[in-house]
Amino acid sequence: MNEIPLSVLFSLLAVLIVLSGFFSGSETGLMTINRYRLAHRAQQGDRGSRLAHALLQRPDRLIGLILLGNNLVNILAASIATVIGLRLFGEAGIAIASGVLTLVILLFGEVAPKTLAALYPERVALPASYVYWVLMRLLWPLVWLINLIGNGLLRLLGVTPEDAAQHSLSSEELRSVVAEAGAMIPYRHQAMLLSILDLEKSTVEDIMIPRNEIVGIDLEQDDAQIAEQIEQTEHTRLPLYRGSIDDLEGVIHVRKVLKLLSADGGISGEVLARTALAPYFILEGTPLNQQLLNFQNQKRRIGFVVDEYGDIQGLVTLADILEEIVGEFTSDPSTRIRNVYRDSDGSYLVHGTVSVRSLNRSLGWKLPTAGPRTVNGLILESMETIPKPGDRLTLNNYAVEITETRGNAVRTARMRAAED
Repeated sequence: MNEIPLSVLFSLLAVLIVLSGFFSGSETGLMTINRYRLAHRAQQGDRGSRLAHALLQRPDRLIGLILLGNNLVNILAASIATVIGLRLFGEAGIAIASGVLTLVILLFGEVAPKTLAALYPERVALPASYVYWVLMRLLWPLVWLINLIGNGLLRLLGVTPEDAAQHSLSSEELRSVVAEAGAMIPYRHQAMLLSILDLEKSTVEDIMIPRNEIVGIDLEQDDAQIAEQIEQTEHTRLPLYRGSIDDLEGVIHVRKVLKLLSADGGISGEVLARTALAPYFILEGTPLNQQLLNFQNQKRRIGFVVDEYGDIQGLVTLADILEEIVGEFTSDPSTRIRNVYRDSDGSYLVHGTVSVRSLNRSLGWKLPTAGPRTVNGLILESMETIPKPGDRLTLNNYAVEITETRGNAVRTARMRAAED
């Protein structure tokens, strides 16, 4: 190199430092790029994204290629810097060149490009993928040999490249990903995604309508009463039973029955029984995510929850499960929860059958959910006695006043958050 002018050597050194920065920055960009966004863009047909996505399918090969290039240019840069130091400063130039080059590569070949790539991974990784795609083809034998040796050493430690593909995120890890997405996912969408993940933690008993609140048609009524009930009902589907919900006959679709009413002005219980769909039963303890799939597979929208003895405990609809994901299907804040009414003083008149979970979710409260599922059960457990109107208690800093009872149960209670 003694015959090569210093200007040429400095130019070569500058090029090598730029290449060192390229390898270092592109490595950070490719490893930190959002894989989900990259896969989406690749599916949309973006060529740079497709190349980057393909390279990242085998990160061991990509890292081997990047390190091969980075070490090569750094070693060449060190050699040229040594020659320049010897020419300018003699034997002392070796130490000077080593110190200066270390500082230059640290700043311009490592810190600056890696910081830039960490801040803007797509701007760095996607253009770099074109270069690496070509280099991978040109240097494939060498890359293959390096990976063969490297993977062999890893296998001695019990690690294989295929292990990465077997790693999946748990529900809690997915929850953390969604919660930490920040502005990348709108708040409303975050809430829905988290609600979907929460479905597996809840069962049909958490959202079912208790059996004593099931609205249905008793076929033992006279035809006029049946017709009047059908005309005035607010429900799309109604169960049919004889005397008691335990003697269930089936479920009718009110719209279809109304056509029969408009045709002849009346309808009999026997006609309803013939048009009814057979009841669909759900075993208590079924997780909501599983029941959502069951509704889809069975093409059903309503089911009856039964215990281990076959007794009906309540009713669950597809809409109930969907409301767990998207919230109540109403835009009126005062009626977001059934049987919960806000008064002007900020308190709420709550029916005893209201679910504790729905109350917490809709009002942002933190009533205990580990025990009883309804407000009535929560009050009875806390008081350990049959309450009377006017009784007061505190549940997790929420003031509760019993306003009405029926039998041994709380019919309504006035509740107020402690901070109100």
